[in-house]
Amino acid sequence: MLNWGMAIFLTGATGFIGSTVLRQLRSQGRDVVALVRNSDKIAEVEATGARAVLGTLTDRELVTHLALESDGVIHLAAHDTDAAAADDAFVSAVFAGLEGSDKPYVHTGGIWVFGSGDAITERTPFDPPAITAWRVPIEARVRSAEGIKTTIIAPGIVFGQGQGIPRVIQDAPRGSGVAPALSLVGSGEQHWTTVFVDDLAELYLLAFDLADGGSYYIGASGQNPTVRELGEAAATAAGLDGRVAPSTVEETRARLGEGFADALLLDQQATGSAARIDLGWEPNGPSLVDELRAGSYLG
Repeated sequence: MLNWGMAIFLTGATGFIGSTVLRQLRSQGRDVVALVRNSDKIAEVEATGARAVLGTLTDRELVTHLALESDGVIHLAAHDTDAAAADDAFVSAVFAGLEGSDKPYVHTGGIWVFGSGDAITERTPFDPPAITAWRVPIEARVRSAEGIKTTIIAPGIVFGQGQGIPRVIQDAPRGSGVAPALSLVGSGEQHWTTVFVDDLAELYLLAFDLADGGSYYIGASGQNPTVRELGEAAATAAGLDGRVAPSTVEETRARLGEGFADALLLDQQATGSAARIDLGWEPNGPSLVDELRAGSYLG
């Protein structure tokens, strides 16, 4: 098997968040080996100066080897089917390569595991909706690992570059009639805790370099707009004069699927202050309201 030398082993390098992490790693001159599922993505990775390896999260021998030969691992890939089994298999394979090395392993979680709350912190008890309940036992395993410097990053709703979950806001049905209005996700009274993708990528790098083993950080900018505020901004960009219309839970589930809808109906607020205090993180990107109002999610 090829020996890639010492580099950061990155998964999800062609995804929304992962591609931003890859760009920031390369801008700092760091060597990166990226696991890619599709051969048509190899050129995209190699264009950054990183090295691409074709394989999957569940290829145990390959993942273990890449972890063993790495400076540490940043895991951002999401599996399309049976995410729980794929993530569990990946963690097992990575740990087989990193065990006893004290190298960093940064694992991706998500804000939804905390359920609704108006002051969510890293110490808030977990109360996940069904769609993310599988994360909890895997994250417990990651945090309790010995001989590996593990960190979990739990991002809020990630936005930027016209990508990510906020497309659900902008692409909502417009309605009809004389004064069409943008359909909201639920009543619109719920808050979303948000983070700009470039700020989040910076947090991953800081965690890789500075975080203690067994640490956990919420990746949230401290901006917690209501879905109504987001919808009004999107409706302004769409030429609807900011008009929005609430939806029932049933209507939202019918449009988005029950599991996804129930997660987006959570009412969540967080500041992400622990990462600022511990790691010196300084999120300073635009707000999601401003991004939607400016039209960056149109088209």
